[in-house]
Amino acid sequence: MVYDGIVIGLVIGLIRAGWRSGIAALSQIRIKGGMIFPILLGIQLVLYFLHGKISFIEQYNGYMFMAVYVAGLYVLWLNRKEKGFWWIFAGVALNFLVMLVNGGKMPVSIEATASVLGPAYTQMLTDGTAVSKHIALSDSTILPFLGDIIPLTSPYPRSQVISIGDVVMNVGIFIYLQNVMLIHKLRASFVETN
Repeated sequence: MVYDGIVIGLVIGLIRAGWRSGIAALSQIRIKGGMIFPILLGIQLVLYFLHGKISFIEQYNGYMFMAVYVAGLYVLWLNRKEKGFWWIFAGVALNFLVMLVNGGKMPVSIEATASVLGPAYTQMLTDGTAVSKHIALSDSTILPFLGDIIPLTSPYPRSQVISIGDVVMNVGIFIYLQNVMLIHKLRASFVETN
């Protein structure tokens, strides 16, 4: 879901700020510890692809995902003064919290999944063979309202089930990108008029 917020924020930012000003603004982004994010993404992809192939990863992947979240929260905390980063931090923290109390896995609503993603993924959730960091939401789920319970479907371009934390995080990403791109446009127009 994080990619959706970035893409939507970029497209609207480029429309509002203009192509040249928007690209110039993006080239000026400096996030403290920002290179950690691609590394964390890489770690998540490795965990995803090796799940089921290496028993150690399968057994401890919940803890590994929690470590990735802690590192990500640390980087977000470093950048808390940037407009929108409190929202991003809060959204990631909500996702971290629900995963932490549920064994390192994100609870996913079977009903929402069935309505959006169809029977194959629903069966994988039910069987416990779903993607490594997801688990079916059940009566024993702690804080179920923070799990992936919100179905997104047409007219949204990607069918998926998201959490409240995802929504909050994406609001923050949108705010941050709009702020960066429009501030740069305002500065550029101020320089041109003087």
